[in-house]
Amino acid sequence: QVQLVESGGGLVQAGGSLRLSCATSGRTFSSLIMGWFRQAPGKEREFVAAISWSAGSTTYAGSVKGRFTISRDNAKNTVSLQMNSLKPEDTAVYYCAAGVKILVGLKSSYDYWGQGTQVTVSL
Repeated sequence: QVQLVESGGGLVQAGGSLRLSCATSGRTFSSLIMGWFRQAPGKEREFVAAISWSAGSTTYAGSVKGRFTISRDNAKNTVSLQMNSLKPEDTAVYYCAAGVKILVGLKSSYDYWGQGTQVTVSL
């Protein structure tokens, strides 16, 4: 079993930045592929970014590419999402997810999920 706990959400003005973190426990972190998803009110949960176990490979949704950066620290069992140039449409609950054998953008292939952290971007 893996426990994921997100932190770092909040309210920010458009154009600002936030850094989300996800702390993991319960399983060898370095064996997990880590991802971030988000869900806005009334919408489906959507893929944001993912990072391989070695951090050698990252994937981003087109809507965040160039603005968001995913990273991981296997020594600290954490994964982070640096979000820059935030837009009101980035407003959502952001979820950390983990899995061993996944299709990067397919949420059903992730085995473990955090509770989510709210990000609100105002005009």
